[in-house]
Amino acid sequence: MKNYTSLAKSFLMTATFFVSFSSVVLAEALPAKIHEITPGLKAWGLDPVLIDAVKEQNAKGISLDAIKKRDAEWRKVEGLDDEMKAMLSGTAGQKLGEFEKSQPYLFELFLMDNQGANVAMTNKTSDYWQGDEAKWQESFKGGAGAVHIGEVEFDESAQDYLVQISIPVMEGGKAIGAITIGVNLDDLEGK
Repeated sequence: MKNYTSLAKSFLMTATFFVSFSSVVLAEALPAKIHEITPGLKAWGLDPVLIDAVKEQNAKGISLDAIKKRDAEWRKVEGLDDEMKAMLSGTAGQKLGEFEKSQPYLFELFLMDNQGANVAMTNKTSDYWQGDEAKWQESFKGGAGAVHIGEVEFDESAQDYLVQISIPVMEGGKAIGAITIGVNLDDLEGK
């Protein structure tokens, strides 16, 4: 029994070391420049065009069941349907496009309502409903609003490593929606 206990303790110590080491590696993989650009991005959550678009969608009172149904349909669409085209070309989509073009490292911006459903976008997202993901949950924060910086991930459409920064869309001191902003790390660091 002592050998088993020693083996288990050794395993736990090794696992703890790897988890700790992995955390350090992930923390180091996030460049300091991400934190430097975040305050400027946060101001986008106060843009009147984006606030109006979110308010308009929130006022529709779309049920979560209807959002989930649309999400299932969205995932099956190859290319773009009419609603997707409207999200790209509408006033809010154009505003997001202006933001995206303002820096070479920005990629795939999308605006979400108070349930995490897409309102506008610069590129087609893989799904319509973000409400079950940390990017929306942590940035909307139950109406309190907060900045959420995701993990470094390889993005298939960009064919590069991105970090998603999500910021709340604020009105009257309350979050009414959120924006997710993709940041291409190679372009950010000028590689």
